[in-house]
Amino acid sequence: MKVLIVTQYFWPESFIINQLATTMARLGHELVVLTGKPNYPDGKVYQGYQEQGIQYETMDEVEVIRVPLRPRRSGGAKALLLNYLSFIWSGLIRFPSLLKGRQFDVIFVFAPSPITSVIPAIPLKYLKRAHLAIWVQDLWPESLSATGFIKNKLVLKLVRYLVKGIYALSDTLLVQSKAFIGPVSQLSHEDKTIYFPNVMHDMINEEPEMEINRLPVYLRKYLDNYFCLVFAGNIGKAQSIETLINAAEQLDGFSEIRLVIVGAGSRLAWAKEEIERREIKNIIFTGSFPMEAMPPLFNKAKALLVTLNAEEIFAYTIPSKVQAYMSAGRPIIASINGETARVIDEAGAGLTCPADDASSLAERITQFFNLSEAERDIIGGNGRQYFLDNFEMQQQCKKLIEIFEQRLEAKR
Repeated sequence: MKVLIVTQYFWPESFIINQLATTMARLGHELVVLTGKPNYPDGKVYQGYQEQGIQYETMDEVEVIRVPLRPRRSGGAKALLLNYLSFIWSGLIRFPSLLKGRQFDVIFVFAPSPITSVIPAIPLKYLKRAHLAIWVQDLWPESLSATGFIKNKLVLKLVRYLVKGIYALSDTLLVQSKAFIGPVSQLSHEDKTIYFPNVMHDMINEEPEMEINRLPVYLRKYLDNYFCLVFAGNIGKAQSIETLINAAEQLDGFSEIRLVIVGAGSRLAWAKEEIERREIKNIIFTGSFPMEAMPPLFNKAKALLVTLNAEEIFAYTIPSKVQAYMSAGRPIIASINGETARVIDEAGAGLTCPADDASSLAERITQFFNLSEAERDIIGGNGRQYFLDNFEMQQQCKKLIEIFEQRLEAKR
């Protein structure tokens, strides 16, 4: 099958679409990616790339064509808006000529925020007479209001009409969470909305001890000497880091338990200041590590933590770290609402409690601490099996191609 992927973000930026594209190519399909110049998340164009001009490259049998866009630079609403608009404009005026004479079966759009990144793919649908499929990663306009990026009700209403128009021009809407089906179907036809989760490669390393040296010595000793619960990922407003801090404070009487927070983000500085001000000693912040360091880190953890705040929008989504945690075969302890809690409970992969509830989280951690090692291993094994059945990259890529084939056949 000939598949054209349209995405504002692509390798070397770290997004799930990278692995999906290369996996589909290895399965024998012809992949072309149309994207921009890499600059996420720091806002500077990566070394080896230029802000202006068209660039061509190949990544693991995937042809990549890059168009110029305005980098995010130092951030802020205006800079982000210009970044998004520049990709739309550059795509609209350049994509058709860059693909002149080439045909595709499917145009597949990876659509994290903003959904407007779909717009340059719409003319291509008609020029190439191809099937347009959108992989919806966020709910719009709900995510805009939840994050406070747009508060004006009139603007939100206009965005809703825009999203409805984009969905109407698509042929298939793939949603990364089952909880998305209802909200997305309200803006489109339910028969074109299909669940396709975020997927990832199996993180289990056959020889994890060979990778342990990627972690600093102090952290290896810490993981060996304490009962460590690891949180890995973005440390922002959505992640409710205060819930972890408050839970850690309530666990002060358990001398063996430690919370290890791996990552960076807008709330990191505040979190460090907060634990110092409150003299909380059982939680540490390690900073970020490369993806290659995650398997040995997860392997050393007794359990893995996931938190999101109680905003309604977050009850619909599943953070990608959940799939990574399940892949690692480690138990999950989650302070979270909605779809993520449902998946963890359905899998038997861990213990859950309501979002933003530090007392309940501390209780769940205590409950987990009192389990036997055999009981903990069963929980971790449940999560790993659920990952293999539902989220493993190669199997899910095969299912994605089957979805495309079925949708194409239905249109004939």
